[in-house]
Amino acid sequence: IRTILAENIPGDFIETGVFRGGTCIFMLGMLKAMGDLGRTVYVADSFEGIPPVNLGEYVADKPHAGTDKYLPQDISMEVVKENFFQFGLLDYDRLRFLKGWFKDTLPATDFGKIALMRMDGDLFESTWDALTNLYKNISIGGYIIVDDYGDWIGCKKAVDWYRDFCGESAPISTFDGVWPNQKGKMGHWRKSKECPLSIDEVNKLRRERQQDKSFY
Repeated sequence: IRTILAENIPGDFIETGVFRGGTCIFMLGMLKAMGDLGRTVYVADSFEGIPPVNLGEYVADKPHAGTDKYLPQDISMEVVKENFFQFGLLDYDRLRFLKGWFKDTLPATDFGKIALMRMDGDLFESTWDALTNLYKNISIGGYIIVDDYGDWIGCKKAVDWYRDFCGESAPISTFDGVWPNQKGKMGHWRKSKECPLSIDEVNKLRRERQQDKSFY
């Protein structure tokens, strides 16, 4: 966030998959503490857990089948708003809550430039939806942070495939999670170029690659 402000990288902030809202609370708190008065923080989540795995369309999520049954599903939008309120940051002039599945809410929202996108959707599908719908809005030099890059197979494939299809060669830096088995859990990079492909084109490439068993 300090780098974005210091380099005056244009755009708002968004997290796709917010759990209890902690990262978005931090985003807005930092912006306010550093005197930024103009950026919006988008809080995007279903607020009812992750979607059931759709193996008909996203084969790479096969290792995660059934995860929608045991991951937390009780963090409602009202709970997240209350958490913002407890920090004195429930500022509707600076926040936009996007409730629903990413495949529905992201293409239906008129985003401007984005300086920082943090993805925490766990699945290939959720990560893919965020990348295909939002990457075109991210400013050159903007940050993409992936919470599950090193410990959710589907998420990592979505990131790697999208970057490959778009020719994004900026290095991914990884860092560990809080538990000993979370080596390289999170990853991030700075956007270095625009993706030359449309959503339809990258989805066509994805479907073709899904048929190639050497990628699994």
